[in-house]
This record gives sequence, structure tokens and C-alpha cells, in this order.
Amino acid sequence: MSIIADDENFIKQSVRKNPVIKAESIEFDKNFENSIRPKSFDTYIGQSALKETLKISIAAAKKRELPLDHLLFYGPPGLGKTTLAGVIAEQMGVEIKITSAPALERPRDIIGILMSLKGGEILFIDEIHRLNKVAEEILYPAMEDFTLDMTTGKSQTVKTMRLPLPKFTLIGATTKAGELSGPLRDRFGIIHRLEFYTEDELSQVITRTAGILNIEIDKEGAHAIARRSRGTPRIANRLVKRVSDFALVKYDGKITQEVANSALDALKIDNYGLDSTDRSLLKLIIEKYDGGPVGIETIAAAIGEDVRTIEDVCEPFLLQAGLLQRTPRGRKVSPETYRHMGYKVPQTAEQQNLF
Repeated sequence: MSIIADDENFIKQSVRKNPVIKAESIEFDKNFENSIRPKSFDTYIGQSALKETLKISIAAAKKRELPLDHLLFYGPPGLGKTTLAGVIAEQMGVEIKITSAPALERPRDIIGILMSLKGGEILFIDEIHRLNKVAEEILYPAMEDFTLDMTTGKSQTVKTMRLPLPKFTLIGATTKAGELSGPLRDRFGIIHRLEFYTEDELSQVITRTAGILNIEIDKEGAHAIARRSRGTPRIANRLVKRVSDFALVKYDGKITQEVANSALDALKIDNYGLDSTDRSLLKLIIEKYDGGPVGIETIAAAIGEDVRTIEDVCEPFLLQAGLLQRTPRGRKVSPETYRHMGYKVPQTAEQQNLF
């Protein structure tokens, strides 16, 4: 991919003036004791198989004295992809710059951030499936050969040059791996899916977060929150804070099982971790469409939500929990959904073994 620059100073100007670098690049502050983000694999809870694989890859890279291969993490939101990138940077002993694909709108945005990298540094791009075509094609030689292909001048004075880049590691994160183009996906040497957390793992996350935030919580209270956290650490951490507020105002400040259940009931989060939006979605399919199938656009319009919100936020857990199923004709619910929502299971659903 060739980029036309107005003059020879374009590269320097893009590095100096690029707002993406100023706004999006994040330094991990080691002195910030109140941060709940883990800084090592020992404190990063869950994703055990992935952690073991990464430890080996990091150790090998250090022995070779080379940057780590480019990595791609995919999976539902809130499972710790950004946190894991920070842990990798910490273990490699290098700096990390964090940005997101929608922020890289113009060619000079991606060029500027690439030219600002130092040897061995990590560039983390969130929602990488949303990169525009131009930015993606600029990344191809940068990832493969650590070079930038540039053209300068106009008309008959056009000159082509290939500029070397310091060797770096690109970590991409996406919730929709299927939307990545083949050429971009193939340039990642390490590709991993992050899985939903178990209740025990979430309980450990909650206990750790509570300790950092000086929130008193017992084992049963942690499990009560974990049970309703949809297998997602981000949700678990958010619920810890909300339940803590409830415990402080209405109780003695300590989160117990009773306090957690009362608080979560007040927040309208049920035993499956479903909120009002989830229940509205399932109730609509059951009551208005006899359990489905029904199209996603129809569901979105009926409950007043964006299609993307339903696909990215609601559906991953509902599918994982077996409460919702995608079919060529649309979405439909399972017999377990009827039971959980307090409806009688239709005989057709049981007899035909549709689910």
C-alpha cells in the first residue's frame, strides 16, 4: 500500500502532531496501588491454558532476544483482553501503547503511531476488526517486514521509499474474529480465544478486587456475586462496587451472601445474571413469537435496543448459557428459558427436541 505525502516532513509531523498517540497511549503506572488491573500472570485470574502458552512464548522470545510474535485475542467483551496485553508488556519488560481501531481513521494516524514505537514495544489495538481498509493495508508490511512503504512528491516527481520500523509486537483484540480479513488474521503468529470464567474463578476475581478497594467480603458473598456475573470479570468488578454501596448504606458495610442477594435483587439482576434488557428480549420471543425463531432486527426494534448491542452484549452469554439459540431463520429460546422466566414449557419444544 502506498501513501501519498505532501512533503518529506510528513512523517515527522505525523509523529509530532498525531492526536491518537497523545490521547490513546497509556503508560501502566506501577505506583498506582489502587488499580485493579493485574500486572503479572500470578495475579491474573482465569484463562489458565492461555496463560501457560503465553509464559512459554514469552520465555522463548526473551531467550532469542527478539520481540514476541504478533498476538490476536478474541472473545466476548469484558474477559480481560486489554488487561492481558498489559500483563504481557510487564512480563516482557517493555512499554505498551493502547489505541482502538475507530481512532485510526486517517493514514497519518496509523503511520504516526507506528513511527513513534521503539524497539520491542507493544502496540495494542482494540476492536481491530473495525480497522478501515487503508489502515489495515499499512499494517501488512509493518507486521511482516517491519517497514513502511511510502510515496512522496507529485506527478513526475513521485518517489517511492521503504522506511524501516523498529521491531515491535502488535496485539489485536476483537469481539468478532470472523470479521477480520484473511490477510490480517494470517499475519498474527499467536491466536487465542478467551473463555467465559467459572464461578470459582470469578469469586477469586471478586475477592481480589474487594481487597484492593478495601471492601469487606466473605466467601459466600463473593460466590453470590460471581453467580450473577455472567462469567465476565468486568461485570463482576462492577457489581462488587454496587453491592458495596448497598452494604455500606443498609448494612454494616460487609458483603455477605444475604447482603449480595438483596442488593442484586434490588438491581434487578437475577440468579442467571440476566438484567432487564435480557429478560425483555427473552420475554418478547416467548410471548410475541411463540419461542421463535425471530429475526434480530425485529427483536431490536421491539425492545428499543441497537442490533449491535444485542449481538455484542446480550447474546454471547445467553448463547453460552443455553437460553438462546441462533438459527438460519432467526433467534429462538430453549425449554430452560421458559422455566427460568416462569412460563409453562410448550409440548412441541419438549417432544420435537428442537434444542
